[in-house]
Parts: sequence; C-alpha cells; structure tokens
Amino acid sequence: MQQKLSSKQQKLVAKAKAYCEKNGSRFTPIREKVYALLLQNEGSIGAYDLLDRLRLTEDSARPPTVYRALDFFLNLGLVHKVESTNTFKACQHFDCSHPVQFLICEQCGDVQEIQSTGVKDTLEAQAAENSFKIKSQTIEAHGVCKKCS
Repeated sequence: MQQKLSSKQQKLVAKAKAYCEKNGSRFTPIREKVYALLLQNEGSIGAYDLLDRLRLTEDSARPPTVYRALDFFLNLGLVHKVESTNTFKACQHFDCSHPVQFLICEQCGDVQEIQSTGVKDTLEAQAAENSFKIKSQTIEAHGVCKKCS
C-alpha cells in the first residue's frame, strides 16, 4: 500500500501542479501519483521500481506510463536523472534554473541534491578557457553518507 505524503511532500505536489499549469502543461492524476512516489523515496529510484509501486494503486500501469511521466518531469525540471545509476530523483526547487550536484551513498543508496556555486563557477570558467559552452551540468559524487559511516 502507498504511504501517505508528509505535509512537505503535499506542498511540493501542489507547487508542481501549479508550476505545470503556469507552463501550460497538464499534471494528470497518473503524473501526480508518479511524482508523489518520487517524493516518497529518500534516494533515487529506477523506472521499473516506480512502476512496481504505481501498480499497487494502478493495475493497468505499464512501462510507457512511467517513462512518459518521467520524460514530462525531466522536460519541466521537476526531476533529475542520476546518470550513473539510471535512476530519478524529485527536485525540491524546480522553479529556478540551477546546476545539479549529487552526493550518492554507495551503501544505502541515499541521494542528496546540493548546490555549490563554487563548483559551477569553476566548471564554467574552465569550460570558457577551452572555448566550450556548457548547456547543462550534473556532477555525481559517490561515497558514504553520515548514517552509513
């Protein structure tokens, strides 16, 4: 059975819904369920794990259901893809453009999104020195979190 959303998670769902409406996109009931599942997961989660959880309330859910929702969220910046693990993490501050940096625990799978302007500025400066224009940036640091160390 699906867990109940915390008040913070409920606020993020409402914020995401309003953000979609503002951008002329539909936050359908299925998208809302997938987004809620992403928010309930502490770490990042794979598409098929999302599908398994979605099927607890939506018997007819199939892989395209989840992949379409994830594509929708990625395009709007509501989620980030963790490339090294091919998983997804809900973004907590999707209403602004920002570089993505993750701290990934190799033991428990926890994924923390951080924002370091110093890392962003250094990367942009080095790219400029090499006549390179960065379109997007995701940095993933793998290690062990405080709970696991």
